[in-house]
Amino acid sequence: MKITRLLLCAVLLAASALAQDIQLTVDATHAAMKYLSVHETIPVQPGPLTLYYPKWIPGMHEPGGAIGSVTGLHFTGGGKEIPWRRDLRDVFTFHLDVPQGVSSIEANFDFLESTPGAAANGSATDKLVVINWNQALLYPAGKNAADIPFAASLVLPQGWKFASALPVANDGGPRVSFKPASLERLVDSPLIAGQYFKVLDLTPPGEPIHHELDIVADAEADLAVPADVQRGLTNVVAEAGKLFGARHYRDYHFLLTLSDYTAHFGLEHHESNDSRLPARIMLQPDAAREVGSLLAHEYAHSWSGKYRRPADLATPEYETPMETDLLWVYEGNTSFCGDLLAARSGMWTPADYQQTLASIAASLGPGRPGRTWRPLLDTAVAIPGMFRGGWSSWQRGSDYYEEGELIWLDVADIIHQQSGGKKSMEDFFHSFYGGTNNGPEVKPYTFDQLVQALNATVPYDWAKFLNDRLNSTAAAAPTAGIENAGWKVEWSDQRPNSGRGGYHAPSGVLYSIGLSITPEGQVTDSLWDSPGFKAGIVPGMKVLGVNGRIYSPDVLSDAIAASRDDSKGIEFLVEEDKDYRLTTVDYHGAQRYPHLVRDQSKPDYLDELIKPLAEHK
Repeated sequence: MKITRLLLCAVLLAASALAQDIQLTVDATHAAMKYLSVHETIPVQPGPLTLYYPKWIPGMHEPGGAIGSVTGLHFTGGGKEIPWRRDLRDVFTFHLDVPQGVSSIEANFDFLESTPGAAANGSATDKLVVINWNQALLYPAGKNAADIPFAASLVLPQGWKFASALPVANDGGPRVSFKPASLERLVDSPLIAGQYFKVLDLTPPGEPIHHELDIVADAEADLAVPADVQRGLTNVVAEAGKLFGARHYRDYHFLLTLSDYTAHFGLEHHESNDSRLPARIMLQPDAAREVGSLLAHEYAHSWSGKYRRPADLATPEYETPMETDLLWVYEGNTSFCGDLLAARSGMWTPADYQQTLASIAASLGPGRPGRTWRPLLDTAVAIPGMFRGGWSSWQRGSDYYEEGELIWLDVADIIHQQSGGKKSMEDFFHSFYGGTNNGPEVKPYTFDQLVQALNATVPYDWAKFLNDRLNSTAAAAPTAGIENAGWKVEWSDQRPNSGRGGYHAPSGVLYSIGLSITPEGQVTDSLWDSPGFKAGIVPGMKVLGVNGRIYSPDVLSDAIAASRDDSKGIEFLVEEDKDYRLTTVDYHGAQRYPHLVRDQSKPDYLDELIKPLAEHK
């Protein structure tokens, strides 16, 4: 009887400790000095305690938690220092022994924003900060993230404003307190704050759920949002509701950081996205194209990747390794949806959409021998250990984005054709991504469940189709979806003035001499067996001169154009390992660019696909 009572007391004590909120305070008043100060009060019980620092962050697809940026770690309990030791096999895990009579411990550490090479590098300037809560907390082992309650607060520099999807309990000046939320919801709710801040309403007429664009920047002038960008993003929200048939959030925040001193990327969340672009992007004539490219993709993730998530990516906490074999859905389908929304909303023109597909097809072949040994599926499976590489043509990279998009374009074609035009991609999306809006939640799926949902839309041998595409080692680019939609890829020396920006923009240099070179002359890729490759120019080198002139992109363009009439080829001066070397690229032609052109022998399904849904028959 005594043992039973002791056990019962122990269970009740443990339950009581876990039922209490973990109190988390993040002090961002030193953002200008590139660090955050973290204080936690963690309910505990006496005895061994294991704490985790978040390791596998949803959306990162690798164990990318910024443990290298954690410094100055101390634990105290009952007014005394508590020693800790790091796990020998996992640097994200900490072990403590909690003394008798201690019911809570205090954890204090600093998070360094400026650690070289850290995943967090570039999240703060002297005018703004981006808070990803997973970088600034520890949590106890043994419970799911959904079952660990946190009460978070944030201290900001005087006068700074903030935005987050996390509900606020009290905004009392520089200190902001948020309503208690699970660890899962906290990590899923990033925050931006800064001296220069703007909020724009993106809620379409008649839409009951609030949507807004929240911007922080390093200068007030950078906050000037063109009317077509605001209108376009409002259209993105409206078109997404029609595309998916439901929403799965309480409200939605497009969190946008504009700075030349932060990393530039996007990370998806249920009720927001953490997107970062160059400082003056809104002042550029193609602002709608560039902003639409990133924000529409991250927004589509609220359905594809957050609400519906591959089961092996829906881990219970942030220590369990994720399995990434379905990233061709998580990211590939989102790329398809994001580009579709950018086009349907008017942020892209039809020519932008067509050129984007042409650029994607070009990036997957010809001249990509990596396709002959490494199937698409492996680019997804191996990504936790191979997220970035320099020999993309031979090694392959994260092709599940681009080739995944072409798979889903092919799926759209098949649904349209097999149903005689009676069904469309929207029918599949409404069944797979629709349902009741219960706020942010995760509904996991497997490959077999995905195939079942496709078959429920249009009967077809979807399993064979998908497996054939995922495991193919064919050398040719997988352009069947483009061709079945009534278009084909052709090449010319005419530089396109449309298409998705950034690294998706087609390069006439890459597809002529086979080299990817930055404006500063750094060689970032060399297509295997291309003229540049045969001349010995490889990633890591720096181009200093071309045909006796100091290198610049224009000088190289002129040299390629002149090579048609020059039997000598193009002479490069390169720097390698602090040595200089002259080499000649044996190329005699023009720059080559991919384009989509109409195949008049087939109906034009592509232009039909990107019409706003209100215009569809």
